[in-house]
Amino acid sequence: MNKDYSELIQHLDRKFSNIDGEFSIVKESLMNLRERLVNLEENKADKSDINDLMTAIDSYAKRADTYFQEMVMLSHKVDRHEKWFQLIAKKLDLKLEY
Repeated sequence: MNKDYSELIQHLDRKFSNIDGEFSIVKESLMNLRERLVNLEENKADKSDINDLMTAIDSYAKRADTYFQEMVMLSHKVDRHEKWFQLIAKKLDLKLEY
């Protein structure tokens, strides 16, 4: 009878060892998942990051718009001066070469 219990104990011991191994694997997986979630939390953008980015984009867009408006005005000014030079050359009977 004592022998029957020892076989049962060995069988249960093997089963519990397997279960302990599986729990260890699950525990490791959960710890890795927790680390990944912490890293993800640290690296994600929040509202203030998005607002800072939007502010920077708006600032750049305003400067670009101002620059393009100045270029259009400068282009018109150059065209106007070129027209004046043509008129002056015509009055003085000069031929302008490009």
